[in-house]
Amino acid sequence: MRLTIEKYHGLGNDYLVYDPNKNKLKLTPARVQFLCNRNFGVGADGVLEGPVLEGDRISMIIWNSDGSQTQNSGNGVRIFGAYLKDAGYVQKKDFSIHSQGGDIDIHYLNEEGTRLKASMGKASFWSDEVPVAGPRREIINETMVFGRIPYPVTCLSVGNPHLVILMDEISKELVCRIGKYSESARQFPEKINTQIMKVLDRTHIQTEVYERGAGYTLASGSGCCAAAAAAYRLGLTDPKMIVQMPGGTLELEIREDATVLMTGDVGYVGSIKLGNHFTEQLRALDK
Repeated sequence: MRLTIEKYHGLGNDYLVYDPNKNKLKLTPARVQFLCNRNFGVGADGVLEGPVLEGDRISMIIWNSDGSQTQNSGNGVRIFGAYLKDAGYVQKKDFSIHSQGGDIDIHYLNEEGTRLKASMGKASFWSDEVPVAGPRREIINETMVFGRIPYPVTCLSVGNPHLVILMDEISKELVCRIGKYSESARQFPEKINTQIMKVLDRTHIQTEVYERGAGYTLASGSGCCAAAAAAYRLGLTDPKMIVQMPGGTLELEIREDATVLMTGDVGYVGSIKLGNHFTEQLRALDK
């Protein structure tokens, strides 16, 4: 049995698309870890499993590279939208993708399907919706301690949990130092994605991200949405802004009802036919 997967990236945040309609091997946490391994596997920040077709509804499952599943991924939904067009599942310009985080509306901005706008749902700062332990409250500029250092954090959900820390200077080293403590901190029962953010002006911010289940990544779509929503809620930016990451930029818009719109590009790497030996190694896992 030969398996074929497609590889895409959103600003350097790379995913494998595993189509269950074309491949019969069931994905498991161990198999996802092996596929995403950058030395012994194909290498990726995660796997997008789908489309799962139920009538008119198109669903996908988002896997992190550690084999865990997540509710939402901004780069992931754009990549999946590009794949749906490339594979002929979708012809119209507007459609919805269902994930564990809810329905995401997608709009193609070019004929190739490589530039997309996604409506990522409403940002919520309420602790029980993120979730964050403790009494129900909006978590805005609340002090939390990670690695014995206190930080002013803003926590929110955009379909998945995020914490955002405003800083004067940001770096990969700094977000990794914080993220290794914050990801699994006791106040976050479902773990959390960590963004450190620098505001450049009213329409530009910079972020670095440490994703739960994946670690440091060059870009995060949902992380950008969270950072933009936090910056706007803190009164630091206009509702429309550019978010800069090491992997590139995304355009963000925060509407009056707290709905977050994200616009960005997707890159197609190629189709990969897995070798017989590698496929047998995959099959042997979880037996």
